[in-house]
Amino acid sequence: MDIELLVNITSRAWCVRILSLLHRGVPARQAPLLAASGAGRTAFGQSLQHVRDLGLIETNPGHGHPLRPEYRLTPKGAEIAAIAARIDNSIQGSEQETLIRRAWTIPVLAVSEKPRYFGHIKGSLGRITDRALSQSIKQLEEKRWLIRRVDTNARPPRPLYQSANTGLLISRAVNG
Repeated sequence: MDIELLVNITSRAWCVRILSLLHRGVPARQAPLLAASGAGRTAFGQSLQHVRDLGLIETNPGHGHPLRPEYRLTPKGAEIAAIAARIDNSIQGSEQETLIRRAWTIPVLAVSEKPRYFGHIKGSLGRITDRALSQSIKQLEEKRWLIRRVDTNARPPRPLYQSANTGLLISRAVNG
């Protein structure tokens, strides 16, 4: 998956969950999706609109009411929804679901399947700030989704980061 698109999708908390639910066959109207996601109404509405703006879903012509439309995945959306479902299958528990909804979690894990230096991760993600990357790495290390090793062969010694455990499952889900 294109990393810029991944960053764009994960910029809203519930986009991955919405795509995953649509892939699994949850009725494609707002009320059933909202109930299945467990999201708040406002955050869900913003995420649903964001997924529409990205061209991953569209209204299903001839189905639903104009005020309560039915949605369907676009061809591009169907590909990404399959990835979202694999990501969703990788996590269990509300604590992990909270971390997965954070904006930079999935992109950081996606580029960290192999050992990477901080600067290489930052360069791969484009517009991420040092502070956002540092905070993401710290949270991922605490959950053991990312491991940190120090490369003692480098002068000065530098830390290397790599996806592990659930983080590695998510990374593989994204990278195929």
